[in-house]
Parts: sequence; structure tokens; C-alpha cells
Amino acid sequence: MSRIGKAPVTIPAGVTIEMDGQTVTVKGPKGELTRSISPNIELSIEENEITFTRPDDSKENRSLHGTTRSIINNMVVGVSEGYKKELQLIGVGYRAQKQGKKLVLNVGLSHPVEFEESEGVSFEVPSNTSIIVQGYNKEKVGELAANIREVRPPEPYKGKGIRYVDEYVIRKEGKTGK
Repeated sequence: MSRIGKAPVTIPAGVTIEMDGQTVTVKGPKGELTRSISPNIELSIEENEITFTRPDDSKENRSLHGTTRSIINNMVVGVSEGYKKELQLIGVGYRAQKQGKKLVLNVGLSHPVEFEESEGVSFEVPSNTSIIVQGYNKEKVGELAANIREVRPPEPYKGKGIRYVDEYVIRKEGKTGK
């Protein structure tokens, strides 16, 4: 039995879960998320917990068991607490600023790079070298943070670029004499 799949998901106060066939809708104070799940996995909601069961031990059902539980748990955590990713800009002249609903990056390219806020995801720029991407959908927050980092990933010699706050960049030694 899957260790992750057999663990129940607790539903915090203020979060409601509705099932319509194979479509699960989770509503909370931060927003609403909808997702369709596999017909092989059964969900049962009792009081403040959701439990997941699979019909047999086939390879497909075993892989879907833990995955489905993790997806539903991420939805519950997202609408109740939310997610955030913090990035920092390292480099001379690298800066970020928020203009309305746009994030504008000046990172040594010939043009500024702009990112739009999407539904459920917002930017925060506490200083001109740090960015916070936050929202209630874990997938969208992670994807947008990865797209921002992709503009100028950290390079191994000087460490310049855009990186996550908790990311460690392995530094290489440059060319030196003998």
C-alpha cells in the first residue's frame, strides 16, 4: 500500500470540497480549484478527512494512488494557506520592478523582460533585487517562478543571474595560471 496514498487529507476550517463524478472542486478563503481525477481511485469524505482507496494493486493504480492524494492535498493547502516562491537577482544592474500587474526585469539583456500576472498568481517586489511569486495554485506558482528564473539562470563562475532564495549554486574555479 502506498504510504502517501493511505494517509488521509485533513480539511481545515473554511474549506469545502465538492465531488461531481470524477471532478473535485475545492473552495477556500484564497480561491477555488477544480480538477478531474482518475476513475480508478475512489475518494470518501468523512467529517474533516478525505481518504483514498484503489481497487487493486496494478501498476497504474498504485502510481495513481499517491499522486491523486498529493494533488488533492496541494489543492486544499493552496486554497487555505497559499504558496509562494522567492527569487533573488544577483548581478550589477540587475533589478526588478512591478508596474501595475506586470513584472519588469532588467537583467543585462538589450530589452526589459515583462511577465503578466495570471489568475490566482501575483507578484510582490519588496526590493529591486528580490521577487515573491505567490498564489493558491501550486503548479502555476512554480511554473511562473521557473519561467522568471529561465530568463537569466545563475551562471557557475560569478553566480550572476536569477535564483531561488534557498538555491545553492555550485561555483567553478575560473582560468588561473599554474
